[in-house]
Amino acid sequence: MIGENFFDTNILVYAHSVRDYRTATARQLLLDGGVVGVQALNEFASVARAKLSFTWAEVQEAIEKIVILCPNPRPLTFQTHLRALEVSKRYGFSIWDGLIVAAAAEAHCSKLMTEDLQHGQIVEGVQIVNPFLAA
Repeated sequence: MIGENFFDTNILVYAHSVRDYRTATARQLLLDGGVVGVQALNEFASVARAKLSFTWAEVQEAIEKIVILCPNPRPLTFQTHLRALEVSKRYGFSIWDGLIVAAAAEAHCSKLMTEDLQHGQIVEGVQIVNPFLAA
């Protein structure tokens, strides 16, 4: 996993969106492979139901495809939670952003692909990259 991209929920959502300028970029990122966390899969399921109007069957199918491209999703453990609390406190992040950063760091990923944090910032050895800035 060292050097790979870690994907935040928004990458998963945009990859499954229709008529969004970010969709092509998000799909290419997933096709290129990387790492995803269970937290992002859970959040994707919620957003896919609420905002993309997916059925439960469509949610399951989408998640199965994501996991083919990004095998071995990173678990959300108590250690991840404790690290996230420290990250959130130190950087002023929400617990949800702290969790995604902590999971990316634990996976030894070099980049966290997200539009939710400051592009270029390095947190816990992970560079925050907003892949949609050039889109």
